[in-house]
Amino acid sequence: MALNRTGKPLTKRRIATLVNKALKDKPKVLPAEGYKYLKDIEIGSLFETPSGTRGVLINAEINANVVITDVPSISSEDKNYYLGKHIISSYTEVKEVVS
Repeated sequence: MALNRTGKPLTKRRIATLVNKALKDKPKVLPAEGYKYLKDIEIGSLFETPSGTRGVLINAEINANVVITDVPSISSEDKNYYLGKHIISSYTEVKEVVS
Protein backbone atom coordinates (compact mmCIF):
# COMPACT_ATOMS: atom_id res chain seq x y z
CA MET A 1 0.00 0.00 0.00
CA ALA A 2 1.22 3.48 -0.85
CA LEU A 3 2.09 5.82 1.97
CA ASN A 4 2.14 9.60 2.03
CA ARG A 5 4.97 11.68 3.50
CA THR A 6 3.67 11.33 7.04
CA GLY A 7 3.56 7.53 6.81
CA LYS A 8 -0.24 7.27 6.58
CA PRO A 9 -1.75 5.09 3.83
CA LEU A 10 -3.11 6.90 0.77
CA THR A 11 -6.78 6.40 0.02
CA LYS A 12 -8.13 5.70 -3.47
CA ARG A 13 -9.78 9.12 -3.48
CA ARG A 14 -6.49 10.88 -2.60
CA ILE A 15 -4.61 8.95 -5.32
CA ALA A 16 -7.28 9.89 -7.90
CA THR A 17 -7.04 13.54 -6.84
CA LEU A 18 -3.24 13.54 -7.18
CA VAL A 19 -3.41 11.89 -10.61
CA ASN A 20 -5.98 14.40 -11.90
CA LYS A 21 -3.95 17.32 -10.58
CA ALA A 22 -0.77 16.02 -12.22
CA LEU A 23 -2.53 15.61 -15.57
CA LYS A 24 -3.98 19.14 -15.43
CA ASP A 25 -0.66 20.78 -14.55
CA LYS A 26 1.27 19.51 -17.59
CA PRO A 27 3.54 22.07 -19.25
CA LYS A 28 2.68 23.62 -22.59
CA VAL A 29 5.41 22.83 -25.10
CA LEU A 30 6.10 25.46 -27.76
CA PRO A 31 8.53 25.34 -30.69
CA ALA A 32 11.84 27.19 -30.48
CA GLU A 33 11.86 30.88 -31.30
CA GLY A 34 11.58 31.44 -35.06
CA TYR A 35 10.24 27.93 -35.71
CA LYS A 36 6.77 26.47 -36.18
CA TYR A 37 5.41 22.96 -35.98
CA LEU A 38 4.65 21.29 -39.31
CA LYS A 39 1.00 21.03 -38.28
CA ASP A 40 0.82 24.84 -38.02
CA ILE A 41 1.96 25.73 -41.56
CA GLU A 42 -0.19 25.72 -44.69
CA ILE A 43 -0.42 22.62 -46.87
CA GLY A 44 1.85 23.08 -49.88
CA SER A 45 4.29 25.29 -47.98
CA LEU A 46 8.04 24.87 -48.29
CA PHE A 47 9.89 24.24 -45.04
CA GLU A 48 13.39 23.77 -43.67
CA THR A 49 14.38 21.84 -40.54
CA PRO A 50 17.19 22.92 -38.19
CA SER A 51 19.48 20.34 -39.86
CA GLY A 52 18.91 21.95 -43.28
CA THR A 53 16.55 19.37 -44.73
CA ARG A 54 14.08 21.05 -47.10
CA GLY A 55 10.71 19.82 -48.25
CA VAL A 56 7.06 20.46 -49.07
CA LEU A 57 4.16 19.73 -46.72
CA ILE A 58 1.48 17.54 -48.33
CA ASN A 59 -0.75 16.75 -45.34
CA ALA A 60 -0.57 17.26 -41.58
CA GLU A 61 -2.79 15.43 -39.11
CA ILE A 62 -1.30 13.21 -36.38
CA ASN A 63 1.67 12.60 -38.67
CA ALA A 64 2.74 14.78 -41.57
CA ASN A 65 3.15 13.59 -45.15
CA VAL A 66 6.01 15.49 -46.76
CA VAL A 67 8.12 15.40 -49.88
CA ILE A 68 11.80 15.92 -49.03
CA THR A 69 13.53 17.88 -51.78
CA ASP A 70 17.00 18.56 -50.40
CA VAL A 71 19.20 16.98 -47.71
CA PRO A 72 22.54 18.84 -47.60
CA SER A 73 24.18 16.95 -44.72
CA ILE A 74 23.92 13.46 -46.28
CA SER A 75 26.49 11.81 -48.55
CA SER A 76 25.54 11.55 -52.23
CA GLU A 77 25.16 7.74 -52.19
CA ASP A 78 22.58 7.95 -49.36
CA LYS A 79 20.48 10.81 -50.80
CA ASN A 80 18.17 8.49 -52.76
CA TYR A 81 16.90 7.04 -49.48
CA TYR A 82 16.17 10.43 -47.89
CA LEU A 83 14.67 12.22 -50.91
CA GLY A 84 11.02 11.76 -51.84
CA LYS A 85 7.80 11.16 -49.94
CA HIS A 86 8.07 10.46 -46.19
CA ILE A 87 5.89 10.45 -43.09
CA ILE A 88 7.28 12.41 -40.14
CA SER A 89 5.87 13.87 -36.93
CA SER A 90 3.56 16.85 -37.29
CA TYR A 91 5.38 18.28 -34.24
CA THR A 92 8.66 18.60 -36.14
CA GLU A 93 10.06 22.10 -35.71
CA VAL A 94 10.53 23.85 -39.07
CA LYS A 95 11.03 27.28 -40.56
CA GLU A 96 8.60 28.16 -43.30
CA VAL A 97 10.49 29.10 -46.48
CA VAL A 98 8.99 32.06 -48.30
CA SER A 99 9.90 32.05 -51.97
